Amino acid sequence: MSKSLPEQFLWGGALAANQCEGAWLADGKQPSTADTVPVGAGRFLRTTLEVAEGVHYPSHDAISFYEHYKSDLALLAGMGLRCLRISIAWTRIFPNGDDAEPNEAGLAFYDDLLDEMIRLGMEPVVTITHYEYPLNAIKKYGALDNRAWLDLYARYIDVLFRRYGSKVTYWMTFNEVNNTTRIPYLSAGLLTEPGDAGAVQQAFQAAHHQFVMNAMTVKLARELMPDAWIGCMLSLSTIYAATCRPEDVLGAYVYRRRSLMYSDVMLRGEYPGYAKRLMADEGLELEIADGDLELIREYTCDYLAFSYYRTTAFAVGDEPQYNTAGVVGSENPYLETSSFGWPKDPVGFRYVCNELWDRYQVPLFIAENGLGTYDEVQPDGRIHDEERIHYFYDHAEQLLEAIEDGCQVFGYTWWGPIDIVSAGTGQMAKRYGFIHVDLDDDGNGTGERRIKDSYHRYKEWIATH
Repeated sequence: MSKSLPEQFLWGGALAANQCEGAWLADGKQPSTADTVPVGAGRFLRTTLEVAEGVHYPSHDAISFYEHYKSDLALLAGMGLRCLRISIAWTRIFPNGDDAEPNEAGLAFYDDLLDEMIRLGMEPVVTITHYEYPLNAIKKYGALDNRAWLDLYARYIDVLFRRYGSKVTYWMTFNEVNNTTRIPYLSAGLLTEPGDAGAVQQAFQAAHHQFVMNAMTVKLARELMPDAWIGCMLSLSTIYAATCRPEDVLGAYVYRRRSLMYSDVMLRGEYPGYAKRLMADEGLELEIADGDLELIREYTCDYLAFSYYRTTAFAVGDEPQYNTAGVVGSENPYLETSSFGWPKDPVGFRYVCNELWDRYQVPLFIAENGLGTYDEVQPDGRIHDEERIHYFYDHAEQLLEAIEDGCQVFGYTWWGPIDIVSAGTGQMAKRYGFIHVDLDDDGNGTGERRIKDSYHRYKEWIATH
């Protein structure tokens, strides 16, 4: 069977403001929650709301995309990218979250960034908030379990849509929103860990507010940008049963639904029965204001965007941990792992595409897929990253299979087409890019950009469609 893609398929790359821009206090910007998180594994699980002296915070400088965006975009466009997913730093627009007026310097930066992307032929795909919130507002109002954030968010999206609505068709609300109940600081500004007293209640309350804000986004888009597409974005690397033991199968299914609850609400418009039982079993009682459920029911998303990196397995007795790629349970002996220990499972990618299409029957967008691994710069300056090339080819082939299966996928953005700060560890050594950036985990280096072998392979793939 000859496999082909839709003619307008969006091949691209994906970036996040706090992982690439740097310039954390430039042109009126104030700190975000991401600016308080140092380098280190599990860095988002425990942090403070303060920036300490003598500590390296990778978001502060990142790869200085804020200063180099034109030359970096030219390199990305050189691959033939048809789209680029970016995020907007809330603190460039409203530095403190509740400012009386938006910051014009921040607005102008994104005007210039979007204009340059469009000039170079890259369709903008914009994430409204990607793991960062105005720090001063978190200190003043608390985290997203406080309903005050609905008003702050309403002002923020109103400014974005009125300013950039003519430039952007594809929007996403909260990046990997299902991480709110498992990596709460990263996703909702909560200074708790799963297992802390009251942590589950706070996380579910924050998630409810995110559901309301998601519906608010869709409603405002319908009013101001009727041709826009609003997507929800989840981390959906999947979990298998470790054995065919019924308890393991059911356990894996239950863990999967802890993620799918989010997309069920934002795409189907209501809390599913299993979510109600989960909250009852946990003794949770959400504060739901009049009109919340009606708003969620009426304004559902247009498409489902998701990240996929790897899979894991579940066995009774496991106490799954979490990282930015999802649940970590039992080892799967049938899969190879990367140098950073993440299993590589391209067939699982096809499985997830089919699972989501069968469940929702809405267009799918691969918002993140990629391989974080070490690079070795040769004496001649070249980087032969064969592992990354094979990872991409294997997953792209399975994406084609999923489309042949009938899954309506309209875009794919490789995570980190240029090396950026790792979300999970804050490292630069964990590299995803087709373009190398000469910086180490402490931010030392020249910042020089260097094309890897994978750059040419991705370019060839896009050109042959």
